[in-house]
Amino acid sequence: MTPELGQLALILALLLALAQGILPLIGAWRGNHALMAVARPAAAGQAVFVALAFGVLSWAFLHFDFSVRYVADNSNLALPWYYRLAAVWGAHEGSLLLWIFILNVWTVALAALSRNLPEVFISRVLGVLGLVAVGFLAFILFTSNPFERLLPMPPDGGDLNPVLQDPGMTFHPPVLYMGYVGFSVAFAFSIAALLGGELEQAWVRWARPWTNVAWGFLSAGIVAGSWWAYAELGWGGWWFWDPVENASFMPWLVGAALIHAQAVTEKRGSLRAWTILLSIFAFSLSLLGTFLVRSGVLTSVHAFASDPKRGLFILCFLAVVVGGSLLLYALRAPKVAGGKPFRAISRETAILIGNLMLTVAAAMVLLGTLFPLIGDALNLGKISVGPPYFGFLFTLLMLPVVLLLPFGPYLRWGNKGEATLLKQVLWRAGLAAVACAIAAAFVTGWQMKAIAGTAAAVWCGVGTLLYVVKRWREMPAGRRYPAEMAGMLLAHFGVGVFLAGVLLTESLSVERDVRMAPGQTQSIGGYDFRFDGVHVTEGPNWHGDQGVVTVSRNGREIAVMHPQKRTYTRGQVQTESAIDPGVTRDLYVALGEPMDRKDPEGAWALRLYHKPFVRWIWAGGLLMMLGGFFSAADRRFRTRRVAATEPVAAAVVQESRA
Repeated sequence: MTPELGQLALILALLLALAQGILPLIGAWRGNHALMAVARPAAAGQAVFVALAFGVLSWAFLHFDFSVRYVADNSNLALPWYYRLAAVWGAHEGSLLLWIFILNVWTVALAALSRNLPEVFISRVLGVLGLVAVGFLAFILFTSNPFERLLPMPPDGGDLNPVLQDPGMTFHPPVLYMGYVGFSVAFAFSIAALLGGELEQAWVRWARPWTNVAWGFLSAGIVAGSWWAYAELGWGGWWFWDPVENASFMPWLVGAALIHAQAVTEKRGSLRAWTILLSIFAFSLSLLGTFLVRSGVLTSVHAFASDPKRGLFILCFLAVVVGGSLLLYALRAPKVAGGKPFRAISRETAILIGNLMLTVAAAMVLLGTLFPLIGDALNLGKISVGPPYFGFLFTLLMLPVVLLLPFGPYLRWGNKGEATLLKQVLWRAGLAAVACAIAAAFVTGWQMKAIAGTAAAVWCGVGTLLYVVKRWREMPAGRRYPAEMAGMLLAHFGVGVFLAGVLLTESLSVERDVRMAPGQTQSIGGYDFRFDGVHVTEGPNWHGDQGVVTVSRNGREIAVMHPQKRTYTRGQVQTESAIDPGVTRDLYVALGEPMDRKDPEGAWALRLYHKPFVRWIWAGGLLMMLGGFFSAADRRFRTRRVAATEPVAAAVVQESRA
């Protein structure tokens, strides 16, 4: 399998993407069924060629083909096979190929599972996805070719960044990209609706499961990235508002707003124009994240590229996609606007408030991320925007969302039941307040963040559980928890768990940088850490020092931990922390440097952490992920078959009866 085969496969994929992007759209415009029928085979053929290119690059890594520059730069003879496979997407060119591969996975899945949708509509959707693929295939072929030859071939290669030589590298990028790229499907549905103009809310029902799955994958990817940074970088934190972390968080926020707006549009016909706008924003922020990571304008452990010319290409592509979409929205949105009216006290209002807060929060993160870049471009000097800005404003903006979250399900659609609702809210709010007061009494002496974390967890978690009990008592068996309802409850409960983890960890964590000689003990958080010395250890492509730290509590041994300081084959040094996990706490040790190699005591610098409830952060995120997946599985989204010749208006009526 030669690199030329991979490059040829990408060229053929580009040609098929052009056919998929242009011919079905012309066919939908002219009512030509032959042209519309091109969409599915073109998408399948494109996926085959992209998969072939991906396979060729993987083969080159696994077989040490250093005649390929990308392989030579990111692997060597000592790199284990599983990290050679992960190195396929470990740098700029390969990560783009993974992006395109996952886009094809989404497109083929949509083509296979959408045969019950009107032909003219799905042709537009697949056509839009084809045009997106054209942009990225052109980008990789003309500016970021992963199959570029390196002659003469070196006897050995460089190395994969040691930070990326972690099990997290094998699953974090693919899962994150599944969510990142998945918003292209919601975008394609919204553009198809704008192009058609005659659809009301039927398209939203068809788009909802795809949006929920994409948001679920993005939630899982962000959780995996947070855990990876916590475990790998040796700093003990789970989020730093890094610009590239923000690049994935912004579409997640807008995606959360989108799945709620889609629910309003599908059930009530309201907020149709807003739903389309959020679909455009979610995908646009995904593209912007691609620009930030790969343009060379960022300095980050996550950033891959250093060539601004590539960023210029993506910036132009971003301008075409976003500008064209917003222009189409301005021209056609009035035709899809409207819906049933609703009063101030209604579920629509609560969702709209949450939507606005989530969208403003995304805008705030965007401003904080781009402002240093803008200041640097305008020669205003180096401007730093850090956690104090993000943490304060994000908390302020999310407070209304947290307050409304437990009571959203009690609100009715439209304008009925205000008096009953107020009684339910007051009764449950009182119960939550009493529970918070009891919790605060038990944690006397804690910081305010800890009390706030307990209060937020009780507010969201108990409020959600009370609604679970209400459904159990009032609804007949078989109708209590349909998949959409179960997904909503899981996600909302996950928010409570997440808030508890964040605020309790932030307020109760204990960190201590210490000098320890063998045999010495330090106590933090009720645990005794005894340093038992350091010995030399080796791995497949590294050697290093491994510490031995014995942890005990009340004289009983809890764990023996082995933090490492590794030196890789090309001289890079990497800290490998040791973690003893638990449901209510983590014990965390990072090995620093020897205080003095000639010191007869053999003292070393160590960093010790006691981190209460830190795993609740990721548990909450995983519950949100499951919520997205459960909601997507609701059988209401399994639409009836629509004949190819059936008018779209009739399809809408049929969908409304399903």
